[in-house]
Amino acid sequence: MTIRVLLADDQTLVREAFAMLVESAPDMEVVGQAATGRQAVELARSERADLVVMDIRMPDLDGIEATRRIAADDDLAGVRVLVLTTYDTDENIVDALRAGASGFLVKDTRPAELLDGVRTVAAGEALLSPGPTARLVERFLRSPSPPATAGPECLSDREREVLTLVARGLNNTEIAESLGLSPLTAKTHVSRIMGKLGARDRAQLVIVAYESGLVAPGSR
Repeated sequence: MTIRVLLADDQTLVREAFAMLVESAPDMEVVGQAATGRQAVELARSERADLVVMDIRMPDLDGIEATRRIAADDDLAGVRVLVLTTYDTDENIVDALRAGASGFLVKDTRPAELLDGVRTVAAGEALLSPGPTARLVERFLRSPSPPATAGPECLSDREREVLTLVARGLNNTEIAESLGLSPLTAKTHVSRIMGKLGARDRAQLVIVAYESGLVAPGSR
């Protein structure tokens, strides 16, 4: 199955470099390039991309608002957004996650890691760039923001355990091993949690876990 990728960045050279990289992967194709956030939203609709690689800082409409519009459009329910930022200290990263992005990477990520990131997000997983960015997310998720989804009080005790492990970055296999479950059962729990919380993907589950206090910043 080929992943249809839309590239959104106001720098032509950056877009072209990413396009060459994406096209080099046998399981991906570039279906469009956007220089502004508004173009990204329009092309996401017209080209039916599976995933948008979105720069945060763009003219006309920034990447955060473009992400918000894509996430709010029922016709684009299957479109994922992977945010790329120049600096891993960009406070706008958390705003992008709250707007509906499924993850982020810094632009100096190695090519192979970027392609893996595209595959991860396209598969519905959350992707948070490692290192200082993890601490950045923890810090800024403590700032007040109206919850976009229901809180974890609607979950069972087991589901809260699973949500906690999702927020700590574990995948379904690791969650299964940690709780003594089968991978299929772990996956079912995650799907049910997303349904109960009205979350698009695992990145929003991370947001809920931190904003509700279920996971404390800095905890492991």
